[in-house]
Amino acid sequence: MELSTIWFILIAVLWIGYFTLEGFDFGVGMLLPILPKNDKQRRVMINTIGPVWDGNEVWVLTAGGATFAAFPEWYATLFSGFFLPLLLILLALIVRGLAFEYRHQRPEANWHSWWDRAIVVGSYVPALLWGVAFANIVRGVPIDADKEFTGNLFTLLNPFGLLGGIVTLLLFMTHGAMFLALKTDGDLRVRSRELSVKLGLGTAVAAVVFLVWAQILTGNTGSAIFFVLAALFLVGAIAMARAAREGWAFIGTFATIAFAVAGLFVALFPDVMPSSTSALYSLTTSNASSSHYTLTVMTIVALIFTPVVLVYQAWTYWVFRKRIAEHHIPDAQLEAVA
Repeated sequence: MELSTIWFILIAVLWIGYFTLEGFDFGVGMLLPILPKNDKQRRVMINTIGPVWDGNEVWVLTAGGATFAAFPEWYATLFSGFFLPLLLILLALIVRGLAFEYRHQRPEANWHSWWDRAIVVGSYVPALLWGVAFANIVRGVPIDADKEFTGNLFTLLNPFGLLGGIVTLLLFMTHGAMFLALKTDGDLRVRSRELSVKLGLGTAVAAVVFLVWAQILTGNTGSAIFFVLAALFLVGAIAMARAAREGWAFIGTFATIAFAVAGLFVALFPDVMPSSTSALYSLTTSNASSSHYTLTVMTIVALIFTPVVLVYQAWTYWVFRKRIAEHHIPDAQLEAVA
């Protein structure tokens, strides 16, 4: 197998890791104005993702860096053509990170309210725009012979792209509700589980339409298998949530996202960014990759450091594995650090 193909697979794995992990904390953020009945419950929700949200974001930084190093032509075309949506995502992530750090710094309710809004907006924007971006990458965008994007923002706001954004938003919200049902206790746990079932049913409809459309546009046998597995795991997650099996329900939405993203990358291969102008102008794993020497060095570095990162992140989740409830937040210390 060529190194360029190996790095295409590794980048797909990085994006799978990002969406499965960051997806649930986007979901928690989007549910912040919906689920909690009081500030204590709001604090509980934030604390469920407080120890892990910044570690989850490492995956997207690594995916971007790996794309830049392994496929510089892909990186250049993608980040120039998708500049505005990617900038909005970056700004949203910055504002969201600031909100997690500053919300607890002052006791005023108005102060909390503004930072809560920042968390909500900072979760909704990436959840929607990541779906729009990936749907357009799979569908193909106008690229000329010089490997330059020739469209504009409205080119990306096509029906398929917008549906992709709606699907990721709903899927992350469902994933977040499943996570809250797994990580909280008491009233919040029950209502999170009930909401996850309702969200899951709507998500299933939108996701099936999107995946069938993607399969028709550019799919193959491999992508069809992954898409079917994604659909089955989503149905299983809803069933497990109804049965109050929160752990299995969360695994179900985790697997749904993983298989759906994997299917999109399989449908994309060997292209990394198809051209809707002409297939001759498409960026592929061959014409967009770095030199063999660069890929070799990257592979050695990845083999050394990737296990270290995985072990550290797994340890973090293990340490903070217990459920959180309102009684864990004393009245006098409502502003515990997230």
